[in-house]
Amino acid sequence: MPAMTTSWNIRPAKALVAFAAPLIAIASFALAGQTVALASAPGKGCSGAYSWPVRPFAEPHPVRANFGDPRTRFAGPNTDDVLMAGDGTFSFHQGVDISAPDGAPVYAVASGTVVRARGGRATIDCGNGRSFQYWHVDPVVRVGQHAVAGETVVGFIQPKREHVHLTHLERGRAVNPLASGHLAPYRDSTVPAVTEITIGRAAGGRVSFVAEVVDMPAMSVPGRWHGFPVTPAFVTWRIERGGQVVVPMRVARDVRRSVPKNDRFWETFGRGTYQNWPVFAGRKLQLTTGRYVFELTVQPTCIRKLRNGAYELIVTAADTVGNRSERRLRIDIRDSRLSLSGS
Repeated sequence: MPAMTTSWNIRPAKALVAFAAPLIAIASFALAGQTVALASAPGKGCSGAYSWPVRPFAEPHPVRANFGDPRTRFAGPNTDDVLMAGDGTFSFHQGVDISAPDGAPVYAVASGTVVRARGGRATIDCGNGRSFQYWHVDPVVRVGQHAVAGETVVGFIQPKREHVHLTHLERGRAVNPLASGHLAPYRDSTVPAVTEITIGRAAGGRVSFVAEVVDMPAMSVPGRWHGFPVTPAFVTWRIERGGQVVVPMRVARDVRRSVPKNDRFWETFGRGTYQNWPVFAGRKLQLTTGRYVFELTVQPTCIRKLRNGAYELIVTAADTVGNRSERRLRIDIRDSRLSLSGS
């Protein structure tokens, strides 16, 4: 997908400037058939929904990286061998990246106590098990300070970042800010797509499947990250014959609420996966579009009990608000061996 470059027409924000934010009345909005209270007044956000950390608080903003997106840093150079088997650092994105101009003020989404304010990051603790981290900001709050939702400026977005990363923690565990009842208002009409399904290892009556799946941000992202894909929150598969389900739905990925531990990265993603602007041997490949391959079967699936004949492998992808699509692959099974129909 081509990337566009857009310059931000802004003036650098001045540090330590007091910003007076008028209180925003509590509103509501429709999301996936439900009405969620919009927590934008001071004192809110420590339970239930919370508003956006950049102005305007009561309007959605572009999210250029989803919760659970891959974060890949390959130790070796950009070669097929490294991509398919190389070492490195591989993790799940623990929050969402919200697009905003460099220098823009970032506000607390929930009231609480500042427990960190250094190294490009600030953390505010609600005191009830919920806390929020704001990354890629120059903090202007201090540790021990009381922050007020919608009023306190946490910091200003650092140069060349063009976004603030927001992590929502519940008792130390990252949860999805885009889940219903969290970041609000949030609307998404884009539909994820399963672009390819591939048969992996197949031997001894057992077979594995992988699928390439992609989604696009709910709102167009400005700047250098325009047009780059994100990952869907939910990926499942099943096998049907003549419209009847013969292998029931199996979940390959579900980050609608939380993410797995990072040591399970390659149980979710398949080799060949890399993030937008991937890093190989310490070098970032700018403007390179990410690729998202999912392991549908961590352990190969047994097909010995399936009768000879034609079947369909159906892979479904969905986002946090329920937009979904599916792709079908016609397969033949003969004597516990699987092949593509017509091959």
